[in-house]
Amino acid sequence: MLTSPKFKIIEDLISTSTREELIWLNGYLAGIVAQTTEQREQEAEIIPSKPVVSKITIAYGTETGNSKKLAADFAAKAKKNGINAKLVSLDQYRLNDLTKEEYFFTVISTQGDGEPPAAAKKFYDHIHQNGFRLDKLKYGVLALGDTAYPLFCKAGEDVDQQFQKLGGQRIISLQRCDTNYETEAGNWFGEVLQKLSTDNKEISSASPVAAPLTITSKKSSGKKIYTGTVLTNINLNDRGSNKKTHHLEIAADDLDYRPGDSIGIVPENPLSVVETIISLTGIDANKKLSYRNEESTVFNLLKKKLNIVYMPERVVKKYAALVQQEIPETKIGLSDLLKIYPVKDSSQFEEVFDMLEPIAPRLYSISSSQEAHNGEVHITVAKDTFAVNEETKFGLCSDALCQLPEGDSINFYVHKNSQFKLPAADKDIIMIGPGTGIAPFRSFLAERDSTGASGRNWLFFGDQKFASDFLYQTEFQNWVQTGVLNKINVAFSRDQQHKIYVQHKILRHGAEFYEWLQSGAYIYICGAKEPMSADVENAILEVIRQFGNKKDNEAVAYLEKLKEEGRYMKDVY
Repeated sequence: MLTSPKFKIIEDLISTSTREELIWLNGYLAGIVAQTTEQREQEAEIIPSKPVVSKITIAYGTETGNSKKLAADFAAKAKKNGINAKLVSLDQYRLNDLTKEEYFFTVISTQGDGEPPAAAKKFYDHIHQNGFRLDKLKYGVLALGDTAYPLFCKAGEDVDQQFQKLGGQRIISLQRCDTNYETEAGNWFGEVLQKLSTDNKEISSASPVAAPLTITSKKSSGKKIYTGTVLTNINLNDRGSNKKTHHLEIAADDLDYRPGDSIGIVPENPLSVVETIISLTGIDANKKLSYRNEESTVFNLLKKKLNIVYMPERVVKKYAALVQQEIPETKIGLSDLLKIYPVKDSSQFEEVFDMLEPIAPRLYSISSSQEAHNGEVHITVAKDTFAVNEETKFGLCSDALCQLPEGDSINFYVHKNSQFKLPAADKDIIMIGPGTGIAPFRSFLAERDSTGASGRNWLFFGDQKFASDFLYQTEFQNWVQTGVLNKINVAFSRDQQHKIYVQHKILRHGAEFYEWLQSGAYIYICGAKEPMSADVENAILEVIRQFGNKKDNEAVAYLEKLKEEGRYMKDVY
């Protein structure tokens, strides 16, 4: 029923309306009523079922922050659905609690040679080395990785299988996600919520020893492979340097990247090594073999597809079993292996192909900006030099790139990094990048210069010697003169008796460093993971303690807040 004032308004409207207007008004009101009814029906349909499970744990193991972000999103969704979700990093998880868990969901990435993130290593070792049972555990694992690498999502696969071996019950299939993971990950956790909203009998009906199920996300279009032309390839180090660091400029069509991204390059094996292997085994170079559902010639597989230069220990172990020899588990090249422990004939060598792993792509931080270097991508490459049995060796990809002549073509793809991006144009940034860690910051500054960003920029750079190792010195000096680079501090470790590194410069300028943080500055760290990134983080914690007048736990909490706010980002290797 309508109140009297409202009824009077309707009555006046009707008395002053024509027949046509009344017909239109009748249809209009009917439409509103129908729309409201439909909307209420739809709202009723999307009300989630009341969860049967009231409490879960979501644990994450992360290197770049992707796993943490996903886990936090999952926890928020769980709470909206009435489930109390405990969110915890695997490096903070109390290992003794695992046997008490009932519903445990893990989001974990894979690093390097199929290894778990450093923050998850203790947890990973615990479940593999300790004799205990997880008979109460109902679990699910979301594994993040990159299909360009041979051991895609290996850490997640290991955790999933080990939980099962310990008696845990998988209530949802292992989800393996590539670098474009958002949609598949969201769908996976949506299914988790559905499972938790069903009857407990249904959840527990699956056999705890069932064969592992796996869902692998597939990218709709895969990685776009660019074919570029080398425009410039110069050594940035001067005479007297102990290093060779090359700056490469590559032209390519339809480039799509942002500062903070990298390019991935799959190197080819040296022709001399390939020819040696073919000669040692007597195999026909033109014979076609099937490798991972693709047919290719022996020569093409050895030259472009397979890792034959520095094979990991697990491959050497398989080779030893094939040739029935006791071979030390060590990294070794296939040609050396064949010389010392030869195969019987070419037929036996064909069996070796199934053991070999694909050549893994090498990632190089982009040191250019599309705003400043249209149609080009630049990278900064340190020639990797090391010794094996007192013999000097060079990195397969870095050595090839440093020798690449101008005018040659090169294939690559863009590796997006959403966890290492510039903030809004008016935000201040502090960049810490010794050695080739400087690469993305050349990109950052070129971008901010070209777009007229108003935020302040502070750079910490370090290397061995000022005279020979100050990478991009002229460019940085120009940015200082034009006001783009507001502050720069450099540390050259070999120019004085006591070595000085970037962390020492941070401590020396601690008061101003803390002022920038208090003003909302973003911190970026790029370069060697060990020991640089750890030393730098310890220096930043000391700055927060000393100049923020904080206790140890308060300084740690301050830094954690920076991380949660996306104001502390690392790209380390």
